[in-house]
This record gives sequence, structure tokens and C-alpha cells, in this order.
Amino acid sequence: MIEAFKHGVNAFCNPTSIFSAAVALFALMMAFPAFFVSTPAALVLAFLTLGFFGVGLTDEHFRTIVTTPDNVPIVGMLFIFGYFTWFALRKAVENDKRIAAGQPTLEKAEAEEKVMVFPYLIYIEFVAALFYSIILVLWSIFLKAPLEDTANPSISPNPSKAPWYFLGLQEMLVYYDPWIAGVLLPTFIILGLCAIPYIDNDPKTSGFYSFKERRRGIILFLFGFWILWVLLIIIGTFLRGPNWNFFGPFETWDVHKLVPLMNVNLSDYVFVKTLGMGLPKAWYLREMPGFILLTLYFWLPVTLLRRTVFKKYYESLGATRYVIYMILFLTMFSLPIKMYLRWAFNLKYIVAIPEFFFNI
Repeated sequence: MIEAFKHGVNAFCNPTSIFSAAVALFALMMAFPAFFVSTPAALVLAFLTLGFFGVGLTDEHFRTIVTTPDNVPIVGMLFIFGYFTWFALRKAVENDKRIAAGQPTLEKAEAEEKVMVFPYLIYIEFVAALFYSIILVLWSIFLKAPLEDTANPSISPNPSKAPWYFLGLQEMLVYYDPWIAGVLLPTFIILGLCAIPYIDNDPKTSGFYSFKERRRGIILFLFGFWILWVLLIIIGTFLRGPNWNFFGPFETWDVHKLVPLMNVNLSDYVFVKTLGMGLPKAWYLREMPGFILLTLYFWLPVTLLRRTVFKKYYESLGATRYVIYMILFLTMFSLPIKMYLRWAFNLKYIVAIPEFFFNI
């Protein structure tokens, strides 16, 4: 039975299935937050996760990957991030219930029970610092430092992986040109995080957790954090093996595994496969379909959503902040769109201009 379970997990673990399942689970959690933050639902999810790791540790390959000193903190990170996300959503849902009942929020009720910083807060911080110091000492004793041999320019490790905090960017390199995955998207992430206080500056919902009052912002932030960052780190850490091929969690990493790739550009689909003609020699004619598609992508949603779904949002933000918000919003969602286009149609670039090293 355990072997059948492992084979089933390996068969399921392809990029399309994992990403689609993660998006579906995320959509359910955002649609029914009150159910998922309840104690029974949280315990079920925790037991399922721990059960998966328990069964997985019986497999030699899974155990080797998970217990590697480099990967142990990432496993712990998943549980820590999961707990604090659940805890924040739980407080947000509880506050929504209290507001609907005309009661003060949890933060306001707690503010009435004020105590002195010293000795109460200082004592708690000292105990926490002492506890984590003990944990770090034990960690250093039982887990060896992940040091490797002296760097040799003639020998490259296979797979060659970036540090865990860059694995999300390394995964983006599969779908984007390096200047986009390594420069443009990280810049947009930083600028987007810096812009949050200026885009969403409604004082009425500041100072307390609330899901109902900030539903759109919470969903977008958690989607970007969990689906487009943490999930990519998980994939890059545990499921990307030699030659950056995709492997199941219980599948042995075979350096001889070959995956045929027939990646084509949008211009090839339009001119060669659809129109049955050769590619135009002029790059601006060849890539015209891609430029038209990108223009429509960044123009139509901004215009249509302003008059429909985001009408009230546009009125509250104003034209300038709304346009900035939509540019960040559409740029973020271009990543999963590009991923699905690669998986479903082997589409490599929407715009490919190698003459100027410009590929999108």
C-alpha cells in the first residue's frame, strides 16, 4: 500500500498538477476562511501534512533530500509560515465576527489591559532569546554545517542550485529570460511591497486584523507569497533534480534522465503553424503578434475592470494609484500565465528578439 501511495504521488507530482492543486486549495481557503481557520480543520491539515512526512521518511530518497542540512530549515519554514498564516487569518475572522456583533476588536480589547514594558515584556523577550539560543546550540551540534569541497571551475554540481531564498527566482528562469526573472521581477516585488502603504491607506481598517475589510489585498498578498514564492521554493528545493528536470518526491534522481523539449515562440505559432509561411526577416514584423498581445494584456483589464469589478476600488484609489496597482497586479499574474503556456503549449517567449537580447 505504501509503495502504491509513493507511485501515485510521483505520478501526480508534475508542475501542472502541483500548481493547479495549490491554486485550487488556496481558492478554497480564501472562499471559506472561517472553516479553514477552525481548530478541527487546522488539526486535520496538520495531521495530513505530518502523516505525509511520516510516510515519506520511510523512503530512502525522500529522507535524504528532506534531512539534508541545507533543506532542514526549509521544512521548518513551511510549518512556521503555515502556522502564522493560519494564526493571522484566525484573528482576522474572529475580528470580523466581533465587528458584526458590535463588539470591539481583539486588538482594542487587548489594548485595555496595559502592562509596563519592564519587567513584563523584557522578561518574555529574555526567555524567548534564551530558548532560541539553546535551539541554535543544539542545531549546530546535531546538524553538520553544509560545507562542500573547494570550488573547482572545471566541475559544476548537478543540479546547480542557488541558496534557498533565491530558488524562486531560479525557478522563474525556466519561464522567463534572465533579465526579467533576475532583475525586472525582483524589482517589481520590492517596489510593490514598498507601495502597499501608499496604495492601500484606508485608516478605517488600520491597526487590527480583518479579512472582510481587506479581502482583496489579503488574497493578492497571500497568493503572491504562498503560490508564487513559497511554492516555487518548494519545487526548486525538493522536486528539481539533475539537469533541472522535474522529479517526484519518492523518485530517484537520475542524471541520465532526458526530457524532450519542443519549446517554440509565439511568432512560430502565428506565422509557421497557423499561416503556414516563413518568419518575416524584420524583427518588428516577426514579433508584432507578441507586441499586440502584450498591449492588450496590459490595457484591456485596466480599462474593463475600472468600469466593472474594480469600479469602487478605482473611485477610492484615484487614477494614478489605480494604474500603479493594476500594473503590479498584472505583472504578478503574468508569471502563472506564462507557466501554464509553457506547460500546455510549450510556448517559450511571447516576444523573442535575439538581435537585441530582448525576450519576454
